[in-house]
Amino acid sequence: MTAPLMPPPFAVISGAQVQGALAGREREIVDLVEATYHWHGAGDSVNPPSYFLRFPDRPTARIIALPASLGGKVRVDGLKWISSFPDNVAAGIPRASAVLILNDHDTGYPFACLESSIISATRTAASAALGAQTLSSGRPRPRRVGFIGTGLIARYIHTFLAGTGWTFDEIGVHDTHAESAAGFAAYLDQSGSGKATVHDSAESLIRASDLVVFATIAPKPHVEDPTWFEHHPLVLHISLRDLAPEILLDAVNIVDDIEHCLKADTSPHLLEQLTGNRDFLGGDRGGTLDDVMTGQVQIPADRTVVFSPFGLGVLDLAVGKYVYDRVRAAGDLHVVEDFFHDLRRHG
Repeated sequence: MTAPLMPPPFAVISGAQVQGALAGREREIVDLVEATYHWHGAGDSVNPPSYFLRFPDRPTARIIALPASLGGKVRVDGLKWISSFPDNVAAGIPRASAVLILNDHDTGYPFACLESSIISATRTAASAALGAQTLSSGRPRPRRVGFIGTGLIARYIHTFLAGTGWTFDEIGVHDTHAESAAGFAAYLDQSGSGKATVHDSAESLIRASDLVVFATIAPKPHVEDPTWFEHHPLVLHISLRDLAPEILLDAVNIVDDIEHCLKADTSPHLLEQLTGNRDFLGGDRGGTLDDVMTGQVQIPADRTVVFSPFGLGVLDLAVGKYVYDRVRAAGDLHVVEDFFHDLRRHG
């Protein structure tokens, strides 16, 4: 006899609990993100367009809703609600804040609310590390890494690269805010990764790096000269809007999801507008990361390779459910009693 459906208990998971569940588990999370990309590539997910809430009185700020549903071994629905207020940085608090709601697969009832800025940064960094791992196969492994943008996301990406076995002979950093660049360089030195060199220009850093990580808040392209990439580096274009379309035109382009990435004036979207087509994401010119992992796209050793992941809500669900399962297994869920109060259909 089938058990009657019942609403699950509702829990709140704090940022401290999220961080504790994820700390030191970089390899597990990268493997989870890889599996999620495969489930998504196989159609075992629903990932609608992100919804942007913008404000006429605060033009630099936005709040984004990312609804999604993930199958595979996770089987969960949900929504990430993440804000980006760049003016926060001047006040000494992080730019982004977020919550993640997880919904029960069978009843649709929400069963957890998690602090999600850490989850968002983690899935972004895990995706970047997976991209570096996948796209460097068949090419000389990068020995010189450069970070353009030195905030929270850059720190998480470095953590995930180090946590999945990457080491570098040289590390470079560049930021339009000199104090941020100096602070990140000091962090890298203290982390045991080696002494970092602060570059006074993006050109200097790019020319000195085999692996370039863009983790900025740039609203439009600020790197426009294709000759800076003559040495054909691997580029993790995490912030999506740093590169002029002419640079992508001369590169192999890899994205996480074509429909999602070609919107909102990302650099690939600008390239589509420039060329009037999507040929740069087909054949030997590019495709999705899942295409590369399944052998449908080959990465050449003699071309610049640019990975531009838009960031999929299904990744947040996968990481969020991982956190929930670990916190629950430890017996540390903070359940809100009677959150769903009136459950009688007729009172």
